[in-house]
Amino acid sequence: MACENDLRDVEKIANIQQEENVNVSKDVTVVYSDSAKVKAELTAPELREYPDSIAMYEFQKGVLIRFFDEFGNESQRIRSEYAVQKINEGLTEFRKNVVVNMVDGSIIKTEELYFDEKKNIYYNTVPITFDFKDQRGSLQATSFISDTDFKKIDGQNMTGFYVPSGDQQLPSFGN
Repeated sequence: MACENDLRDVEKIANIQQEENVNVSKDVTVVYSDSAKVKAELTAPELREYPDSIAMYEFQKGVLIRFFDEFGNESQRIRSEYAVQKINEGLTEFRKNVVVNMVDGSIIKTEELYFDEKKNIYYNTVPITFDFKDQRGSLQATSFISDTDFKKIDGQNMTGFYVPSGDQQLPSFGN
């Protein structure tokens, strides 16, 4: 009596990949500092770290990052329902209901936002809305590129409106 395996079964077993190593942390708070000054604070209900081949952090249940100025005051915050930080690429992706709140009450809303650590810029490739403080205006764009403080925003195909008030005739965002 002899055993013989179906060649398709052997091929299936050979193609099964070893399960990726995943470290899961719950109720995470990470504080980023430089020269003993807090620059940002990240909070998330869950952090999944893939330390092996793909080197990334994943936030499947959402993330909130608060940024601070040189005096320790909150300058902006980013919230999304999903995020992933790709360490080797130097890229962080925020997806699904992404909201950026500026300290002055200005708000950015989109479905995706990328942060390129190497170029130190934010950008996206889907529609985005910029709502000015005090509901004095709103701009929409098909995509954009910005510095990290959202002071120099280059929106593509931008449309919208702005209501001047008092001695401030030109719109300002995030101030």
